[in-house]
Amino acid sequence: MGSPQRPKAELPQLGRRGGGWVAVQFVLLVAIAASALLGPGPRGALAWLAYLAGGALLGLGVVMLVAGGAGLGSALTPFPAPRAGEGLRTSGVYSLVRHPIYGGVLLVALGWSVVFATPVGLALTILLGLFFELKSRREEHLLEQIHPEYPEYRRRTRRRFIPHLW
Repeated sequence: MGSPQRPKAELPQLGRRGGGWVAVQFVLLVAIAASALLGPGPRGALAWLAYLAGGALLGLGVVMLVAGGAGLGSALTPFPAPRAGEGLRTSGVYSLVRHPIYGGVLLVALGWSVVFATPVGLALTILLGLFFELKSRREEHLLEQIHPEYPEYRRRTRRRFIPHLW
């Protein structure tokens, strides 16, 4: 005899459209940006490698941000609650990952932290990744309520943020 399945705990809404989620996100992004003031910057013979890797991450992040925003078009919103009347986006970059804008922001934050060699920025970027994991789960719960095809899309599009990785 197995134990009964516990229902999944729903993440908090934090406002009518999820404004609390956006506020926390804003604070984390400002803190990551400000962390550059704390870092000594890359030093030594391999500093060029940090600039190259950080610049590549920044560039990839911007590409994902732009592709995700363009793919959403009028459906673009910082809130976890989707805009009413908008269809589910499943093509373009959305055929590779379910939340490319979050993935792009994470890559930009990581690149920023590498370029400015700040452990505080790296720690905050990890925290931002955990935050986006929760925010995207809240968003997906809302998308399931609006789009009955969402579970099939999630099954097909296994990565959440970064193609082939996460």
